[in-house]
Amino acid sequence: MKDRTKFLLLLLAFCLSYLLPFEHPRLKEAILSAFLLLQDYARNHVLLCLVPALFIAGAISAFLTQEAILRYLGPAANKVLAYSVASVSGAILAVCSCTVLPLFAGIYRMGAGIGPASAFLYSGPAINVLAIVLTAKVLGWQIGLARAVCAIGFSYAIGSLMALFFKGEGSKKGFSPALTKAGEGLSLLKEALFMASLIGVLVFVNWPKPKSEGGLWFYLWRAKWFISSGFALLLAFFFVKWLGAKQWLVLLGIGLTLLLSFIFPDHPAVPFSVAVAFLTLTSLYSSPQTRYWVDSTWFYAKTILPLLFGGVMVSGFLLGLPGEDSGIIPSFWVAKLVGGNSWYANLLASVIGAFMYFATLTEVPIVQGLIGAGMGKGPALALLLAGPALSLPSMLVIRQVMGTKKAAVFILLVIIFSTVAGTIFGQISS
Repeated sequence: MKDRTKFLLLLLAFCLSYLLPFEHPRLKEAILSAFLLLQDYARNHVLLCLVPALFIAGAISAFLTQEAILRYLGPAANKVLAYSVASVSGAILAVCSCTVLPLFAGIYRMGAGIGPASAFLYSGPAINVLAIVLTAKVLGWQIGLARAVCAIGFSYAIGSLMALFFKGEGSKKGFSPALTKAGEGLSLLKEALFMASLIGVLVFVNWPKPKSEGGLWFYLWRAKWFISSGFALLLAFFFVKWLGAKQWLVLLGIGLTLLLSFIFPDHPAVPFSVAVAFLTLTSLYSSPQTRYWVDSTWFYAKTILPLLFGGVMVSGFLLGLPGEDSGIIPSFWVAKLVGGNSWYANLLASVIGAFMYFATLTEVPIVQGLIGAGMGKGPALALLLAGPALSLPSMLVIRQVMGTKKAAVFILLVIIFSTVAGTIFGQISS
């Protein structure tokens, strides 16, 4: 950092400290909201969502061959196949805009084309089956159907346009797979099974509770910890069998995790933390491949986490806690500006959604409250399309991974598509 930049930052910090009216109730509440949102993010998203995603991103770099990534997601891959794989993969994961980032960074830095990588980046948070069903149930089948159709279409369209604008280029900062450093690697089938066990843990530990009892989704939720444990045991088996992990250390980790799960049945984060600690420890003392896995995971963690935490705090300061009027920007301003179905209201709803942080499924009750305060149906759809796919924290990370120009184009495409869809839907439904 240049001395001039340091001076300007110090001057800005001094001016803010000197001039801001910290005694004002609104400012106090906004500052508190920044820390409360960060606390909520740390408690509900980092350990069970982000940590598994970071390990999966590290595994992509450490175990997947670059040839496999290029074959299915590379710039020269079959377009229909590449965008279908990217969109379906994102939809199956059904994670929030922050959790998808390590996975996106992993496939992008391993050589995925900018188009398929962008399709994956959008589809992960946007094409969430439960969120779409909940939207239809709470806000009406019309807006639920519109959200589903637009989210799927946007995934293909945004990916295609990113490939067109940047001529299908991928990352120029690819990792060298651990296979080239650690001798013989895993076969394609073994790679797929190992990654499937990791993804199974990520998906089911975060399986959300449905609002109504009964049905497949509810019974899967009730059994989610048993299913997650099954995937974890499968991962442990692959870890010992294929990657040379020390069997006694893996068994010790499994035993301690099971013991803690009985001691703390209402606090799954405790045994989960121990399992992650043993996974890391075992990886460090197993093989060059697994050590490289830990190194790759740490690379993503130190790159992504500071930006995410800072972005969450800024989002909480500006817009407050989800569903609460606690940010520096009053919520009634937002509700007033997005009333009706004008293109301006849809654009504003898209921009607000893009900058606001939504945890998975929280966007539906928030939009329901805004509609009750006068928000039009068009802006509601625009916010539902832009909000889950982007957030201020995710923008900071996307810029770090893609670069400023590509990140700006991706963000603009999400906002523009959401605005157009909201405007059209508002006119049809009015």
